[in-house]
Amino acid sequence: MVVKPNIPDESHSIWHDEVSIPTFEPLTQDVTADVVIVGGGITGITAAYLLTQQNVNVVLLDANTLLNGTTGHTTAKVTAQHEIIYNDLLSKMGYNTARMYYEANTDALHLIEELVTNYQIDCEFEKQDAYLFSTSGEYKNKLEKEYQAYENLNIKGKLETEIPFNITIENALSMKNQAQFHPLKYLTHLIQLITEKNGQIYEQTTAVDVEDSNGAAVVVTKDGFRVKANYVLACSHFPFYEGTGLYSTRMYASRSYVLAVKANKPYPGGMYLSVDKPEHSIRKAHYNGEEIYLINGEDHKTGQGQGMMEHFKNLKRFCDDIFTEGEYEILQRWSAQDLITLDKIPYVGAITKKRQNVLIATGYRKWGMTNGTNAAKLMSDIVLGNLNPYQELFSPSRFSPDPSLKKFFMENLDMAKHLVKGKMEMPRAKVEDLDFDEGTTIRVDGERKGAYKDKDGEVHIVDTTCTHAGCEVNWNESERSWDCPCHGSRFSYTGEVIEGPAEAPLQKHDHHMLDDFKFDDDSSGY
Repeated sequence: MVVKPNIPDESHSIWHDEVSIPTFEPLTQDVTADVVIVGGGITGITAAYLLTQQNVNVVLLDANTLLNGTTGHTTAKVTAQHEIIYNDLLSKMGYNTARMYYEANTDALHLIEELVTNYQIDCEFEKQDAYLFSTSGEYKNKLEKEYQAYENLNIKGKLETEIPFNITIENALSMKNQAQFHPLKYLTHLIQLITEKNGQIYEQTTAVDVEDSNGAAVVVTKDGFRVKANYVLACSHFPFYEGTGLYSTRMYASRSYVLAVKANKPYPGGMYLSVDKPEHSIRKAHYNGEEIYLINGEDHKTGQGQGMMEHFKNLKRFCDDIFTEGEYEILQRWSAQDLITLDKIPYVGAITKKRQNVLIATGYRKWGMTNGTNAAKLMSDIVLGNLNPYQELFSPSRFSPDPSLKKFFMENLDMAKHLVKGKMEMPRAKVEDLDFDEGTTIRVDGERKGAYKDKDGEVHIVDTTCTHAGCEVNWNESERSWDCPCHGSRFSYTGEVIEGPAEAPLQKHDHHMLDDFKFDDDSSGY
């Protein structure tokens, strides 16, 4: 009898298993620096490396531990082939914008390759051709238009008729000489180079605000300590400080899912992404000395859609299609969150026109390895006073009517819809009906609450109103978190902030202290 592969119970990224990431103490006093960087992912670490190599005094702060966020949960493709984008950019924003976007991400690939070569970084960096493929007539036509955009923009690509998997396709579009790597092995080496140049790194240090001090910028931490610097680089996925930029209204959060799969056939080479919905991607990696497949996709807006575990099940069904029965096993599973801007181009640069010494980098649209590296280079050039050809392209102050204005209204209409929907919901579940390791929404004294019973049977109850804009969060069973469908804030089952833009935790309620309240259990929810 063939045993069907199981999806692991716990979420765990493979990148953390073969790397010893150095740890650092929290900030416990006021300090000064030339530059303070907030966020210890690929952008913050690369920027810190570039600046310390120029003898700039850098302080880097991370609210958790380094490389624990999106960078530690990426699929780590190093490519300028960012889904179907160039025809879009060419038709809506013109030749120069489309060509410069390609050049910026190609430059980022070359910078990563240069550092890997110069420092002999053992990070599984290898060149691979990247492929987009379609399985329907609709997306066949879109890929043909994308190929025409490649030709117009002088991007080397080729339309092909097959890929080396058990997938019937309409066509495929290749981009040659792209790359992939182990992101944490690469960035751990950069961390070492930063500390060798006396860069100061502090973990478990949450930045909450930026104050002005006679032209200098002061980052204020949750514990009340201050870091005074000439520049602040906000590299914290969602900017920890929005100023008046309204970035939560100019982006949306999207989650996607990954399975690490061991199969009984060698990987055929290349990196692959379907452009039909839902998207699925395939790339090779190594785990415990063996070649494995990373199967990724099923993206959706954070806090919206079907149960999160259903997306892993859909990925497993995709595996069933490309592998024969009994030919593979699932080693690990995890998910990641990305931010997507109105026009698909990241925001990198001064947070507002009036705050030129507070720089942000956000909105990488699932392509953070190149976009994050390019953002680090652009911000370091601004600090150093160097000219950078991409400064206008990525400027956060841009706000063109087409397509930005239309999408601005659409995204905020979607936010309003979910705000109203959450307030109108009438949960009917009861705390006593919860199984171990199960979460749901309930009504307590007529108010919506979130309840989770952990593996030891302890019940954790929180207020489900997001502390950012008042939307109602939804339970994510695959990550055991409360996720906001409006702006993508995420909270642990105890209410602590996992991802912004929310800064304050959800209100907690002691389950035993709620005995005096009425747990609604009638059919109306009241």
